[in-house]
Parts: sequence; structure tokens; C-alpha cells
Amino acid sequence: MKVMTPERDEQRDAWLARLCADVYGREAGLSPLVTFTGTRQVLFTQEAARLWALVDEQGRPGALALLTLDASGSDMTLWHHASPGGDRESVRRLIRELVQKAPLRVDAANQEEEGFYRRCGINRWFATPGGRRVGLSPHHSARGVSELEPPLGFDEEAILRRFKHDAHFFEQEKASFVERLAAFPG
Repeated sequence: MKVMTPERDEQRDAWLARLCADVYGREAGLSPLVTFTGTRQVLFTQEAARLWALVDEQGRPGALALLTLDASGSDMTLWHHASPGGDRESVRRLIRELVQKAPLRVDAANQEEEGFYRRCGINRWFATPGGRRVGLSPHHSARGVSELEPPLGFDEEAILRRFKHDAHFFEQEKASFVERLAAFPG
């Protein structure tokens, strides 16, 4: 198993489609499509996000992770992660590799999630005013919550409005999502 980023846009989009489908599930409405579209159309275009995978000898991803740059452009946030096969150990191995190399931030919603990230090698933790916990890899530049920059993102509402008002764009993105999801190896 090795960690890699996709070599071609088609491969990247197939991995992204699968990640969105795995993160949101089948009953998620438009959320997977909005994330797929926003990530491709905004974050990838601006080189503000990177997709990584833990792949086997045949190049099939066992775990996927989407990282986004923060506003300063120097640190990254783990935005989404999943295992197409449901293997939590593959996800842990992928995140652990990323923690060792990247200036990474993770947000934990609860103690269980924090425990998982601790097993991935995140050992610097801070409480945020909203009650969430933020973990930082050894390479992250912040020394505390006050130094954290917000992660870059996209306007989900703007994408939903465009879907509503531009049927051609909606159908084009939906078809791309379905085609890329079908092209996922496995």
C-alpha cells in the first residue's frame, strides 16, 4: 500500500465522486453533488484542495482524503475522508501518513473522533469557543487556536442556486458525477 495523489483529472474526479458518495451516503439529497461540483469547479481550479489515497498494488484506493488549504495558504485542513470498502484501518493509515508529512488540521466533533485522530498521530489538541476540538500535526504552523486560519471553501448556496436556475449545468454536473462514480476502480 502506498499514499498517492491522482495522476489524471479523470482519476481525480472518479476518486472525488466516490469520496462524496461515501461521506454523504445514498440518502443525502444534493449534498454529494454540491461537494463534487464545488470541489472541482472552485477548489481544484484554484489549487486550494488536494485529494490523496492509500492505494493497493493495482492502484485501487482503500482510503481517500480531501485536504483544503487554509486562508494563509500554508496549512491544510482534513475536510473529508472515507474508505470505499469500509476499512477504518486503511483510513487511519492514510491519515497517519498525511499527519507525518503535511501541516494538517483536523476537527473532532466528539471524544471518539478525537481518539481516532490521536491514533493517527495528532497529539496537539485545542478547545475552540464552540466546544469543538481541533488537532494539529507537528508540521502545522499554529501554536494555538488564535493563530488558526479558516480553511478555504466554496459557497454551497451559490451552487444550489445555479443548479436551480441553470438546468443544463445541473444535468451536466449530475452526469459527470454519475460517470466518474461508475469509473471508480473496484
